[in-house]
Amino acid sequence: MKNAIATKEKTSNGHVTHSRSSLAHRFQHEMNKLFDDFGQGFGLFHNEGKDGFAGCEAKIDVKDADHKIIVTAEVPGVELQDLEITATPNYLSISGEKKAEKEEKEKGYYRMEREYGYFRRVIPMPCEIDKDKVDATFKNGVLTISLPKTLSALEQQQKVTVKAG
Repeated sequence: MKNAIATKEKTSNGHVTHSRSSLAHRFQHEMNKLFDDFGQGFGLFHNEGKDGFAGCEAKIDVKDADHKIIVTAEVPGVELQDLEITATPNYLSISGEKKAEKEEKEKGYYRMEREYGYFRRVIPMPCEIDKDKVDATFKNGVLTISLPKTLSALEQQQKVTVKAG
C-alpha cells in the first residue's frame, strides 16, 4: 500500500504529482477497488452489453419537497417481493435482489444463463422523518418512497432573507 500520508504518482506526461490523503480515505479507496475488481471478475458489477447482466445497483434521487422527502430508486429487474425498505428517523435503507434467468433454444444449440445480484443502499435523511408514515410505491422498476418530515423538523426550518450588497 502507498504511504497513507503523502503519495507520489507519475502522470501520463511523466510529471510527478504529490497528494495528501487521510488513512481512512486511502483505506476506503483500496477496499472499494478490491470489491470492484472482485465483482468484475464474476461479471457482477459492470455492463456486459445488451444481453449481459447490467449490474445490480439502485440509482437514487433524493428530493426535499416542503413537508416530506421523496426518494426515487431505479431498480430494473428487481421484483417487488425481492425489495426490503427500512426507515428510521434519520436513515432510509433500501435493499433487494435481482434474479435473472435467460433461456434460448434454437436449432443446433441450447443456452441457459442465470444471473444474480444483491444491493443495499443506506441514505441519510437531511432531517428527521416520521418513520411510521412512510409510503412506498413500485411500478415498472421504479421505487418511489415518500417520507414525511416530523413536526419538530418542520418547526426547525427557518426561511432566510438574502440582502443585496
